[in-house]
Amino acid sequence: MHKIDVRHVFKRYEGASTDALQDVSLQVQPNEFVTFVGASGCGKSTLLRTIGGLEQHTGGELLVDGRAVNGPGPDRGMVFQHYSLYPWMTVRENIKFCRQLQVHRGKHSSAEVEAAGGRADALLRLMGLPHVADAWPNQLSGGMQQRVAIARALMSRPDILLMDEPFGALDAQTREVMHDLIRHVHRLEKTTIVFVTHDVEEAIYLGQRIVLMAPRPGRIDTLYDVPLPAERSQDMKHSPAFLALKRQILERIRETSGMHTDTDLLDQLTRTATTV
Repeated sequence: MHKIDVRHVFKRYEGASTDALQDVSLQVQPNEFVTFVGASGCGKSTLLRTIGGLEQHTGGELLVDGRAVNGPGPDRGMVFQHYSLYPWMTVRENIKFCRQLQVHRGKHSSAEVEAAGGRADALLRLMGLPHVADAWPNQLSGGMQQRVAIARALMSRPDILLMDEPFGALDAQTREVMHDLIRHVHRLEKTTIVFVTHDVEEAIYLGQRIVLMAPRPGRIDTLYDVPLPAERSQDMKHSPAFLALKRQILERIRETSGMHTDTDLLDQLTRTATTV
């Protein structure tokens, strides 16, 4: 059974003239790390949110473990670009929040939540955060806040982790640290990860498979297998196989978005700018 099974899914927003998603079909296997790239407006974030149950598709079927997706669930954790931590809670309290919420809904006892403190402490260690466990979110750097958000998403042991440009606001050095961290989490937790990004290099380094989406309407254009070993290091980004795949994907994104360079137009703009 596929972990995620997207079958001819359509999504059109009310009043829109074209589909945000048109006839999208994709299967994701258990413990697979899949990355999505594509030009703005291609529907990659919409598809991710639909898998997460935050958006309702208007046609087709979307299954997780063979069950139809009708809304959010504890089997799917989500991490967004903006950390959305609760400012009135400490780091540890933010991480444990999902279990506390389940107590209020009658799904877990207080004793079970207390026992889950060991899970929270383990996640703090995994994310390199035990020294700030009692700190407030506004006392942390952006990278540290995102690590808290990831730990919070992992607290309920979700089978699937959905990540929507989670490192987009971070500096280049911090992003590299986060890349290696999330790959370590993937190996350790055996979680199926679907990761949306605008950064092709990031998509290649992280993913086992890359889904390139095209806009107007949003659709899957090309699937790429990443020719890198399971164990990865930053120096692989300079390998011939990595660079060749990066060029191939970037060229295809330009083709699907209509952003080909028109040299005649550039010459005309240059001459106009010179004479003004």
